Amino acid sequence: MRIRDVEYHVVETNRDASSRGTLLLLHGFTGSYATYDAVLPMLSADWHCVIVDLLGHGATDAPLDTSRYSMESQVADLIAILDGIGAEKASVLGYSMGGRLALGLATFYPDRIQTLVLQSASPGLESEEARALRVLKDAELAQKIAEQGVANFVTDWEKLPLFATQQHLSEATQRKIRAERLNQRAHGLAGSLNGMGTGAQPSLWEELPTLHVPTLLLAGQKDPKFCGIALEMKTALPDAKYITFSNAGHTIHIEQPESFGYAVRNWLRIRGGTK
Repeated sequence: MRIRDVEYHVVETNRDASSRGTLLLLHGFTGSYATYDAVLPMLSADWHCVIVDLLGHGATDAPLDTSRYSMESQVADLIAILDGIGAEKASVLGYSMGGRLALGLATFYPDRIQTLVLQSASPGLESEEARALRVLKDAELAQKIAEQGVANFVTDWEKLPLFATQQHLSEATQRKIRAERLNQRAHGLAGSLNGMGTGAQPSLWEELPTLHVPTLLLAGQKDPKFCGIALEMKTALPDAKYITFSNAGHTIHIEQPESFGYAVRNWLRIRGGTK
């Protein structure tokens, strides 16, 4: 799908269910549409699902212009995608980086969003000092990816404590996750870090009290940082519910797909404007 001079890879399932509701799914950093393979059958049974490879990821274009990756620019792309498929409103499910983008989408275009599901996500960094420091760290990481390549980066990325719980997954699942990460381009990941990293994005904390979109916050019990963030967000948001998953870390949709799918499906049935 050609969107604002960029070719986006967009996958749609069960378009016949669009009368009951459209669900836009956004993956995290180093991900793609395949991120949601394990939960898509549960969700697409009832909803018109639209899964997007975000800018610089998967089969979507990876522009060299870093500014093209900004949250504001990517939000405009997503609105154009919704326009292109004829979805006046949509529910949005976002994981990690995709969750930050989903929150930005709802903040800038609340009238286009039916409900939000934010998994292991954050509104960004509150202080300018923290954002400036993160920008420097992301720039260093982007440079490292550009110089050493995706394979070396992925090997280091998999060792982060954030993904320690993935070591308990089956070998087949771990291979699938690694293959998805390896199927990226160095300049695409670098552009995403520099343009859409946590430091580069605007802080959305101050916007939360004014955001009246029904929001489901999901976090894994073994991911204490994002459990804490989710609890803070729940306090700030006017209409939010928080669910934590025991024995799960950052990637609940992969570690506990059935429980995750059940929670999202029930939320959408109640708050997503579907039957």
